[in-house]
Amino acid sequence: MSNTTTGKTPTTDEDQDLGAAGSQLSTAPKEEAPNLPSLGVIGWARWFWRQLTSMRVALLLLLLLSLGAIPGSLIPQDGVDAVKVEDFRQKHDVLGPLYDKLGLFHVYSSVWFSAIYILLFASLIGCIVPRTWQFVGQLRGRPPGAPRRLNRLPAYTTWRTGAEPEQVREDALALLKKRRFRAHTVGDAVAAEKGYVREAGNLAFHVALIVMLIAFAWGQLFKYEGNKLILEGDGFSNTLTQYDDFKSGNLFDPDHDLAPFSFGLKDFHGTYEATGPNRGTPRIYEAKVNYSEGAYGEDRTTTIKVNEPLEIDGSKVYLVSHGYAPILTIKDAKGDVVMDREATALLPLDSNVTSSGAVMVRDGYRNAKGDKEQLGFNAFFLPTYGGQGSTMLSTFPALTNPMLALSAYHGDLGVDAGFAKSIYQLDKTNLKEFKDSDGKLFKKQLKVGETMTLPDGAGTVTFNGVQEWAGFQVTQQPASGWALGGAVVAILGLAGSLFIQRRRVWVRAVEGADGVTVVEMAGLGRSESAKVPEELGDLAGILYERAPDAPEDAAPESDAAENDDDTPDSPDTHVVSAEGAEK
Repeated sequence: MSNTTTGKTPTTDEDQDLGAAGSQLSTAPKEEAPNLPSLGVIGWARWFWRQLTSMRVALLLLLLLSLGAIPGSLIPQDGVDAVKVEDFRQKHDVLGPLYDKLGLFHVYSSVWFSAIYILLFASLIGCIVPRTWQFVGQLRGRPPGAPRRLNRLPAYTTWRTGAEPEQVREDALALLKKRRFRAHTVGDAVAAEKGYVREAGNLAFHVALIVMLIAFAWGQLFKYEGNKLILEGDGFSNTLTQYDDFKSGNLFDPDHDLAPFSFGLKDFHGTYEATGPNRGTPRIYEAKVNYSEGAYGEDRTTTIKVNEPLEIDGSKVYLVSHGYAPILTIKDAKGDVVMDREATALLPLDSNVTSSGAVMVRDGYRNAKGDKEQLGFNAFFLPTYGGQGSTMLSTFPALTNPMLALSAYHGDLGVDAGFAKSIYQLDKTNLKEFKDSDGKLFKKQLKVGETMTLPDGAGTVTFNGVQEWAGFQVTQQPASGWALGGAVVAILGLAGSLFIQRRRVWVRAVEGADGVTVVEMAGLGRSESAKVPEELGDLAGILYERAPDAPEDAAPESDAAENDDDTPDSPDTHVVSAEGAEK
């Protein structure tokens, strides 16, 4: 057996021959200099399209898209929280108008962000379409024939055998097909190729990226999200006026696109760890609701749990919060009831549901002089009060020792001025404090069943009990399934394109001048990798067993003299450099 190596500089014909053998290992579009007419519109359009569909421009657009999304995360957005945007404008006289001009308060619907998005989309489409057709053509074709000089390929081996050339080629063809190569005989050699999944994975990644972009855009344009706090026994209809807060995409029409359904909170059930390091951690956290689809749908009952939403007509109803609402009875100076056992929801401040809020009496109240006024109370509620002398913080989230602390005001609540006001916070601009005997703000702690008498016979407040409430978030995110599917396909496609190597193997068997068959094997991959020579060596070892070395007396005398002392028993696979020198 002999090894063939060379240190000669390849000729132009040999370079062209090797280039043909290694061609089309990638579906990347061929870079050709555009034939631009002098200042012609068509020429410039072709140049612009080639630049737009190049990989470097696509990567640049991806980078710009990522950078453009940063202001959308750091700066308040009109579609998310218009109140914060207005507050930002009032506090920043210079930045506010500048951000308005740059569209930074509505980044995802701004002209510049949309331009980047559309250009990236066009770039991906323009890149994928020609690559796809080229890949389909490669799948329909066959591996190219062997180069004239196989020893110039990165992995190469050769030996002499007594088997007939036709038999060697048949054995090589059967072996390569058994190893799942796509192989066929071309002239005096067998050409085989493997690793098409790499290019399929590359295309799948780009197609999945387009699907994700479309799904993201569709979801942003047609999504909606609203929050609603519901007391036990109360209900909700999916209309815009029913929401506590609501935001939607630019193309979503709340008057026509909201799905018709309703639901009511029958009961909230929560249990908590009573002892140990996880004391206070919820064990059961669920809301029992009855719901109906459509205007005249049948009532059904279900349970909503954390991360187990209720799905109705494309919308999802999530359980997101829970709290307490003290039930109060308030009477005026004459003893007339102005609030009859009404529950007022308070917002939790910590994990033990220490809660705060405001109780307001807007109508019907008259003071000791008979004048119409409004009442307001700052409320602080502890579901588990630690007792006299303890801090004003709840020690457990369940209702084991409820306590309500109230501080009283009277005057004008400001709710009739026509401006939006928070129902959880008092506007004290036009309110006066009730004073105790020491001239300080009148306040008192109440347990269930206790009554607070306001100074100067202004009325009474009775703490009747506690009602629970649950907070729900209703969302509709169209095309989210497509986005998830695109992400999964993108990951699989990227993994395939990174870890699968596309390679080609050629086996040539010809009769030498002395009548002995000369076998040559060579392999070529897209890039330098240890897998190609290792795989070639494995294939050569198997083929060598079927077509072993020729007997010594069949070799020329010169070859026999050279190999007299060291005749190898199997082919020696080696790697040669681009210049032909053995590595």
